[in-house]
Amino acid sequence: MNPASRTIAAIALTGIWVNASEFLRNEWLLKSYWTDHYRSLGLTFPSAPVNGMAWLIWGFLSALALFLVSRRFGVVQTALLCWLMTFMMMWLVVGNLHVLPDGLLAFAVPLSLLESLVGAAICRKLAPVTA
Repeated sequence: MNPASRTIAAIALTGIWVNASEFLRNEWLLKSYWTDHYRSLGLTFPSAPVNGMAWLIWGFLSALALFLVSRRFGVVQTALLCWLMTFMMMWLVVGNLHVLPDGLLAFAVPLSLLESLVGAAICRKLAPVTA
């Protein structure tokens, strides 16, 4: 496989992983945290198809970030840097808006770290950095 194909495959597979991980975590495991919290605020949790598309785009942009950072750093460093850029910043904003459910981070932090770690490993495995 040529380098361009490896790059595309790494980003695509990482994007699929990130989106699958996000879907499983937020739709199956933590959905009640989100909907109950939004309900307590007098809001409806945004789950229209357009919201799903926005998160799909976010997932592939996250995969792109993982890939690009993995060109300069190892798997663990890539995972931590990207996790800080994507998850920590998102949670700061969502928390600042008071729409981050209490107790959610106890599950989301370790699972999102795992998501970033596996994504970084996929990038390095499918498109190894060459000197």
